[in-house]
Amino acid sequence: QVQLRESGGGSVQAGGSVKLSCTISGAIATGYVATYACLAWFRQVPGKEREGVASIDGDGDRPNYAPYVEGRSTISLDRADNTLYLEIDNLKPEDTAVYYCAAKADTYCFAQYLKKASLHDYFGQGTQVTVSS
Repeated sequence: QVQLRESGGGSVQAGGSVKLSCTISGAIATGYVATYACLAWFRQVPGKEREGVASIDGDGDRPNYAPYVEGRSTISLDRADNTLYLEIDNLKPEDTAVYYCAAKADTYCFAQYLKKASLHDYFGQGTQVTVSS
């Protein structure tokens, strides 16, 4: 079993930045991340489906970004302490959402995985990001 826990959300003014963290734990976390994990960030607003933001593989390589954050966000993985990060710059009010960390067992992180949250095996509880104009 793998547990994911997000942190780092809060209220930010438009144009600012936020850096979210996701700690990955569980009895097999280290092996899971290193061997067969596709790690991702999703976000959701009330009344809408959960949408993909960015993903990266368990080696910390091959990042993928959704068009609405590409060029102003960075996903990264610190394998030493099994922590996934997402930094978004130049925040916009439409970035307001609950952000979720997700993990999928796979040896390759295909970009299309971001299009379907249900493909992922694990989700955290989420962290709220609110961007005010």
